[in-house]
Amino acid sequence: MAKIKDNTVQVVFISLLLDLLAFTVILPLLPSLLDYYKDIEHNEGLYFKILHYIQHARKLFDAPDKVSTVLYGGFLGSMYSFLQFLGSPIVGALSDIYGRKPLMLFCLTGITLSYLLWAVSFNFTIFVLARFIGGISKGNISLSIAIITDVTSPKTRGKAMALVGIAFSIGFVLGPMIGAFFAWTSTNNREGTWYIIPAIFALSLAASDLCFIICTLKESLPSNCRAKNLKTGISGAIAYINPVDLFQFNGVSGLNLQDEKSLRTLGCAYFMYLFIYSGLEFTLTFLTHYLFEFTSMQQGWMFLGIGLVMAILQGSWVRTIPPNKTKSAAELGLWLIIPAFVCIGIAKDIIILSIGILLFATSTAMVVTCMMTLVTRIGPENQKGVITGVFRSLGALARACGPIIASSAFWCIGSKITYLIGAIFLVFPPLILQSIKSL
Repeated sequence: MAKIKDNTVQVVFISLLLDLLAFTVILPLLPSLLDYYKDIEHNEGLYFKILHYIQHARKLFDAPDKVSTVLYGGFLGSMYSFLQFLGSPIVGALSDIYGRKPLMLFCLTGITLSYLLWAVSFNFTIFVLARFIGGISKGNISLSIAIITDVTSPKTRGKAMALVGIAFSIGFVLGPMIGAFFAWTSTNNREGTWYIIPAIFALSLAASDLCFIICTLKESLPSNCRAKNLKTGISGAIAYINPVDLFQFNGVSGLNLQDEKSLRTLGCAYFMYLFIYSGLEFTLTFLTHYLFEFTSMQQGWMFLGIGLVMAILQGSWVRTIPPNKTKSAAELGLWLIIPAFVCIGIAKDIIILSIGILLFATSTAMVVTCMMTLVTRIGPENQKGVITGVFRSLGALARACGPIIASSAFWCIGSKITYLIGAIFLVFPPLILQSIKSL
């Protein structure tokens, strides 16, 4: 049995790596893609309808005209995260009843379809539809965490969860580099449907992932350990997507009072952290471009450095943290993000900026992995899918809202005040986490 469990963790790691490489390829291409759809739609179609509202928002915040494309990309990113917020808890809950593998195949099929639609997106409406299907199908990540929870013990879970962090780090290092190569190529060839090549590349990765899971993933949730049914009716469905219900974890049944309190507290800390964190993550490119005049290549090296620091830490130290130290490591990571915000906010030279970015990468390597490990320790075994789904959904909701608030503040009150206010509010997540005594 131990051999099967070890193999399952490796299968999940490879699947996540393929998925994240496909997902991140598009990130450096978004500006070129948006310019392409702007050119071919000739002041008509969905692109210009959305652009009309974005231009109103830009004028409201007195932002320069050249950031319209960035704000447009932010809108698409927020839409994608919002769809994850809707889909993750429902997929997780269904997997508790029908098993992990069927739902994983469903999600990966949707993701593959989204890249196929991107490859044939001869207008912006089809491209948005592709992003819509991709976002709503992104429950595979919470399913991966649930699978790891199924096949590991509390002692070995932290080490396995660190592999999820490593997959993210590698994906967010290599994927954008590959995408940057396609972006560079596209500058020399803007004629015709140049985006088909990167879209087919992402499609091939997604299709490979789907085939790989079909052939290698064993069902990790035995029939006798599954939940009997979802909460019934419309009220049950709402419990998985209503933010009030999500924060209360009302979609989870069979919790004792202590577990219920711990989940709600952990979810609150996680949401608050990611809400502010994602705002910095999104506006960091604005700051380095406008205050430090970074080129796209310099920004690429910056994100490469962030990814490498995260991968090294997660591969060497984070995955070896003992179970009884996981909460302390999460708290340390939450405290470290505060000076990161301060340094980046007040930076007037590259040295202070680099210190802030190093602290940012170090904190990131610790917090999400450790907090996901903590949440898998809470609640009954037959509810792990919905618990991890709701937790991931709270993170997706934070990522959908955080960049909008942060970019609005960035242009209204300036980067320095925005980041310092963020640092003040980031005092609360570690204090909230400290209040949980049962983990």
